[in-house]
Amino acid sequence: MRVSFTLNGKAVSLEVDPSARLLDTLRYSLGLTGSKEGCGEGECGACTVYLDGLPVNSCLVPTFQARGRRVETIESIDPASLAAMVESGATQCGACTPGVVMTACWLRRHPELLSSHTARELMAGNLCRCTGYDGIVDGIEASMKKGRC
Repeated sequence: MRVSFTLNGKAVSLEVDPSARLLDTLRYSLGLTGSKEGCGEGECGACTVYLDGLPVNSCLVPTFQARGRRVETIESIDPASLAAMVESGATQCGACTPGVVMTACWLRRHPELLSSHTARELMAGNLCRCTGYDGIVDGIEASMKKGRC
């Protein structure tokens, strides 16, 4: 099946197996290995990407659902904009980092969400085995003051 979509601002078109997950297409067909597979069941958030601007678990999305849509991956995020995350100790082993960063950047793009929810609540879909979340939450709150991703 041929699938065409916009990936990190560029048009792509490729043949994929109809059952291929978006995560596998990104990693193995397109060579974008930033998104990680943590659980493969949509529980951990390590594979978070944006689909038409909304964060989704790419391990749960069949590639054909990206047809004609915009997909953004961790590779689209400016590394300089992530300094607050690093300075706050939000990254350790790195397994969850791509998903955490994608969700944190989405929150930076939608600060109005923090008026009714805490950063910790909004990060509930991202599991981390190392940090205990304090560094992640501190990094998100610090990055909110530094502008957009």
